Amino acid sequence: MLFALKKILSALLLPPVSSIVLALFGLWLARYHRRTGNTLVVLSLLSVLVLSWPPVSDALVRSLERYPAVTPRQLPEAKVQAIVVLGGGADTVAPEYGVDVLSRGARERVRYAAYLQQQTGLPILATGGSTGGTRAEALVMKDVVEREFKGRVRWTEVESLDTRNNANRSAVLLKAAGIERIALVTHGWHMVRAARDFEQAGLQVLPAPMGFKGGQARKLYRVLPRASALSDSSLALHEWLGILAQRASLDR
Repeated sequence: MLFALKKILSALLLPPVSSIVLALFGLWLARYHRRTGNTLVVLSLLSVLVLSWPPVSDALVRSLERYPAVTPRQLPEAKVQAIVVLGGGADTVAPEYGVDVLSRGARERVRYAAYLQQQTGLPILATGGSTGGTRAEALVMKDVVEREFKGRVRWTEVESLDTRNNANRSAVLLKAAGIERIALVTHGWHMVRAARDFEQAGLQVLPAPMGFKGGQARKLYRVLPRASALSDSSLALHEWLGILAQRASLDR
């Protein structure tokens, strides 16, 4: 229930829903205060336009991509004992397959985790519960790693629904196996919050980010407003909300 409330609240606070709500409020307010109401409508439309502009979305994403890519040889140099890969959302049952499948983001993460395992031989922990599918995401991730990428997942953490619980529940499994140093695999824009959560859970973390979005080549179509840019902007703002909430909880 709490997970659903968090998702609803974040959707209301972020574009495009927040912009739509602001525009509707402006239309209602314009009946009584035309200038103020119309100003709110214009601001809501401008916010969508600005956040749909690739240079803006790129800047927002780059503000989160603080950790550089690692090379496989850095893992043994850092005395890493295991690779932890975070879920990125399992789609519901795909009618063409008849089973749960990974979202594109989750698939990118497990591909990179499998690559690191192939280069280092380190065991993998996959973490992620069920958010609506028939199976926990970690189990779907395990299937993809083993069947498609020819790797092996040693541990599956199947209860958590958010990054903090990913960290806390994964730490319990890893510490029981005597593991304290991990390479953490997730998208670059997610790593700031994720690494801090795992460190707070008592693990030593080597960030192993992937899927970098910022800094794409500039082409004509890249400077025109795009729905994908609005999606990236919303994603980055969602992550910043999470970081601020994390900082607030740590300050208490």
